Amino acid sequence: MASYPRDIVNFQLYYPEQGQQDYKRLDKNLLFYMNERKCLPDGLLIEELHDQWQGEYSILEQKHGFIQWIFPIREHGVNQYAHPLQPHEIIAMRVDGRIQERLYTSYKLMLNFYGMRLDDEETGRLSRSSDHTERYANLVRSPHNYLRITRILKSLSELGLEHLNIGFLLFVLAEQSEHGQLNTRGIKSSMDNFWVGCIRDDLDREAVETLVERVRYHGLRFTREYYQRALEARELSRSHGPELEEQGAHDDESSSNSEPPAAEEMPDIPRQSVEPLG
Repeated sequence: MASYPRDIVNFQLYYPEQGQQDYKRLDKNLLFYMNERKCLPDGLLIEELHDQWQGEYSILEQKHGFIQWIFPIREHGVNQYAHPLQPHEIIAMRVDGRIQERLYTSYKLMLNFYGMRLDDEETGRLSRSSDHTERYANLVRSPHNYLRITRILKSLSELGLEHLNIGFLLFVLAEQSEHGQLNTRGIKSSMDNFWVGCIRDDLDREAVETLVERVRYHGLRFTREYYQRALEARELSRSHGPELEEQGAHDDESSSNSEPPAAEEMPDIPRQSVEPLG
């Protein structure tokens, strides 16, 4: 198992220091996602923010308070007007279909800002946006966004959308491995030490850890086609690491003309197991 910073370990363990702590009177996150309360200091309802800030890259780059509203987590942030996500809010937000739709929209908003787009909500499969070159460059030179991504992944996990984390992480890995994009020391450090740790499901996390290690240190070439087939299969376990290398990814010494494996031969990525809230 990889060694992660304390905040990531606490997240993985459902914040054991908080125990059953749940402040019922705190409901700003829930009301905001119900489109009934405005975020502060920006003064926007969630649907107003989605409509007005889509593609507004300067606003998304320069403003900092909104991220704690659209991706709440069970930790204190720097926005004094927001509060940590409460267990009763998590329960309500996971089962409300309209809130889940708004979470997907928030995710797409930030993906677009980072030069990506969500092609498949069920598998979490991503692709490049039309202006990905400019957006990738911004991500590389703006490391505060790495902290934002950690928050985004934690929030998606908390609110029942952890499968999107796998789609995001393996997409970035494919961009790094096949195209040399998003391959800076800072992004790789954040990905390896923080982002991958934002998967609570042990089998999912350990499988992604194995793929990252093989790309980083063993010459594994993780291609876009392999990424797509792996997500379509939807099941990946720690025991599939060697099979993945044989069936879908290519070492530096392998021929680029070799036939890709059939979809039914690809190992699967397991859906997350839902554990009780702490």
